[in-house]
Amino acid sequence: MVEISADAAVVGGGLGGVAAALALLRAGRMVVLTEEHDWLGGQLTSQAVPPDEHSWVERFGVTASYRALREGIRRYYRDHYPLTERARAQRELNPGAGHVSRLCHEPRVAVAVIEAMLAPYRGSGRLRVLQPYRPVGAEVDGDRVTSVRLAHRDAAEQVVLRAPYMLDATETGELLPLTGTEYVTGFEAQSETGEPNAPAEAQPLNMQAVSVCFAIDHVDGDHTIDRPASYDFWRAYEPPFWGDKLLSWRCPNPRTLAIMERSFTPNPDDDPQLVEADQRANPGDANLWTFRRIAARRNFTEGAYASDITLVNWPMIDYLEGPVIDVPDAARHLEAARELSRSVLYWLQTEAPRADGGTGLPGLRLRGDVTGGTDGLAQAAYIRESRRIRALRTVTEQDLSLAVRGDKGAVSYADSVGIGMYRIDLHPTTGGDNYIDVGCSPFEIPLGALIPRRMTNLLAAGKDIGTTHITNGAYRLHPVEWNVGEAAGALAAFCLDRATTPHAVREKETLLADFQQRLTGDGVELRWPDVTGY
Repeated sequence: MVEISADAAVVGGGLGGVAAALALLRAGRMVVLTEEHDWLGGQLTSQAVPPDEHSWVERFGVTASYRALREGIRRYYRDHYPLTERARAQRELNPGAGHVSRLCHEPRVAVAVIEAMLAPYRGSGRLRVLQPYRPVGAEVDGDRVTSVRLAHRDAAEQVVLRAPYMLDATETGELLPLTGTEYVTGFEAQSETGEPNAPAEAQPLNMQAVSVCFAIDHVDGDHTIDRPASYDFWRAYEPPFWGDKLLSWRCPNPRTLAIMERSFTPNPDDDPQLVEADQRANPGDANLWTFRRIAARRNFTEGAYASDITLVNWPMIDYLEGPVIDVPDAARHLEAARELSRSVLYWLQTEAPRADGGTGLPGLRLRGDVTGGTDGLAQAAYIRESRRIRALRTVTEQDLSLAVRGDKGAVSYADSVGIGMYRIDLHPTTGGDNYIDVGCSPFEIPLGALIPRRMTNLLAAGKDIGTTHITNGAYRLHPVEWNVGEAAGALAAFCLDRATTPHAVREKETLLADFQQRLTGDGVELRWPDVTGY
């Protein structure tokens, strides 16, 4: 079996993993980065989720390296795409003119930019990327992880990684059970967290729905896919709180829970320059076509795009039939989630009510070339909720909820390693819960949330940090995951430089001050200016 050694191993190549690797590499360290899917970038790429970001993203509130990623995406479009002169001149170019984000774009562009950011380190030999590999085992000596074993996704090859620091940036906290690191899943009990929206008893298998996204456009011809085998099941499926069948335009409003009806108008004759993507003012989901649109045809020269391209990450693809973490039938549920998405597409093509009174839109075409999936869907399911470490500090609802904090702002942490902002946005769950959507104050990321209580050389570098089921709903989004990974990578490098430990950095004021100074020098913002949440 091949053994590879490095200063740090970053297991998981999503946004947190990429940011962690870059932080370590900037500090001069040798790094191994692993990823089980064909693309690096996680929720931004292989999961095909356009970035969900806060209202101030163009001015402040993200790290310098995340801003470089965003500007790199815009530059890629200007360098390689046939933009109109008007679009090219737009400083805050939004290629898709989607309402969910000020930067809606095709996943493959983010892949290209991420690869460009990593390319110099690959060339120098200081970065080795193992892809597609997933973790399947680990060796532990007391409170230290000594090695992680990886298996190739498509072959019998296995690799052993050895490194002084192991960073778990997987989508589901895969290293935690493999290493015996204490963790939690699902809903914590109110008696443990004190959270207003927590249940009386813990519900470890009650997790947010996963979703398998896909891209579509609308062109001439009949592009109807084969009828999915389980279509009849999903066509009749009606969650008790939904207000209609899942496959319909009706569903609960996430913020009010009132039943609302959304519209769907392919290729509206709208001006992409006039789209105001600000979730503080408007969640933008009234017309599902423009909600997560990733290519607005009017941003490109005449004839370059026959149609807009939109990304389907809508309420009706949320899979509620069971969790995919710590259950023996996870693979079955993941495949069923893919079957739900195929059923949604077939319903759109054949039975969905149209604005003109008819049914079905056979001109909707599945764009698997845009998402890179072998079956036309996204390569990976969008998993909103991971295993989460039992951390030195757990972020709770009352730390950031506007209803609790009011005008005091979120709790400020002495050990802040970054900032973020998003509403607590919990999708319906496998336990039968409706949306929980809570306004938030702009919040900080405490260093203690990245450090397990016991393990000394394993760090959380993604959605597996010390949040709760509830606060994960605010900390799971793109720029926060990136900031978490960047802080974890910087922490590992700092500990190697100082011959110290993550626990000591948090406990000793001088070490913490030095580490925070390093972060700010790298362009990581630790505190918010005076802004009000939403």
